[in-house]
Amino acid sequence: MRIGISATFWGQEHTGTGQYLRELVLQLRELATDDEFLLLSPTSLAGPLLPELHSRRLATPFDGLNIDLAKLWFEQVAFSRACRQRGVDVAHVPYFAPPLRPTVPTVVTIHDLIPLLLPAYRGSALVRLYTWLVARAAHRAALILTDSHASRRDIICRLRVSPERVRTIYLAADRDYQFVPQGHERQAIRQEYGLPPSYFLYLGGFDQRKNVTTLLHAFARIIGGHGLQATGSRPWLVVAGRLPERDTPFTPDPRRVAEELGITRQAIFTGWVSREDKPALYSGARAFLFPSRYEGFGLPPLEAMACGTPVICSDAGSLPEVVGTSGMLVPPDDVAGLAEAMSVLWEDEALRQALSERAQGQAERFSWARTAQQTLAAYREVI
Repeated sequence: MRIGISATFWGQEHTGTGQYLRELVLQLRELATDDEFLLLSPTSLAGPLLPELHSRRLATPFDGLNIDLAKLWFEQVAFSRACRQRGVDVAHVPYFAPPLRPTVPTVVTIHDLIPLLLPAYRGSALVRLYTWLVARAAHRAALILTDSHASRRDIICRLRVSPERVRTIYLAADRDYQFVPQGHERQAIRQEYGLPPSYFLYLGGFDQRKNVTTLLHAFARIIGGHGLQATGSRPWLVVAGRLPERDTPFTPDPRRVAEELGITRQAIFTGWVSREDKPALYSGARAFLFPSRYEGFGLPPLEAMACGTPVICSDAGSLPEVVGTSGMLVPPDDVAGLAEAMSVLWEDEALRQALSERAQGQAERFSWARTAQQTLAAYREVI
């Protein structure tokens, strides 16, 4: 079987789609040694490809002229044309951009429907036109894969495709995400980022959907004495991730919010954190906080759980599926409920230990090998 895979996001592991593409391809290569995987990428966008993989870069008439049109031409014309010319049995587009006129049976992975579900993410008229195009093209796909049952329900409802054509295949945390015990590595991370011995941790983006402002308000409540015992140690909050370049309603700057709330003395903003540092950063946290209003899957909570860190997250979207009973779930905009959960986990060592053990067990239910096995079965079913 020859499988053509769109590699637009290859080399972009800082994105969820880039992580998914790389882990899936590497696992498929190990799993299906008799099959051939061909990575097709646009010349203008793709990062460096692994030399041992079959790959081809595809030119477009817009290379060097307009990156958006070059991407669109690759997705809608060049990719399908190359699949037909190179005798591909099944094509896979690992993000929400299937061709409107596929030339071979095509599988598409739709991680989420954020542009259709959340008005703030719909973008300009051209972006909305693009979303309309790919939503219509999804009806031409032989099979739609998605990351969670929550996303599957959204796809069936909003795109109006038949349920039998939408398959849930969970993602996983990378194998590097494991508990890092107290020692030199944890101490080095604390020194590098200026961290206290114990802290709450948020790691992720800062757009509206991530709901960091609610998290800061909840932290302000417990700093103000709501819920914590007088004898308890004063909590710290570490906010990690690339901070917004501009403070806007769509990307509110958490530093400004923290200053307005008077919590800057107990909050640390690390900025961008390298992938190699994340396991130790997760492992040193008393709890990982993730109050997102919507996730198609939610890799950061799963990475935290794989490191044995208890999770407090919202009960929205896919997060209850990912976290299960191994964490504490609160409504995304419930400031008091989030503050109460934070207070409990900060002070209750026995509960933290119990949730830590359950978190690692829950994380073990997800693996990239299983993701690849189920995806390969989908390919074979399609052809």
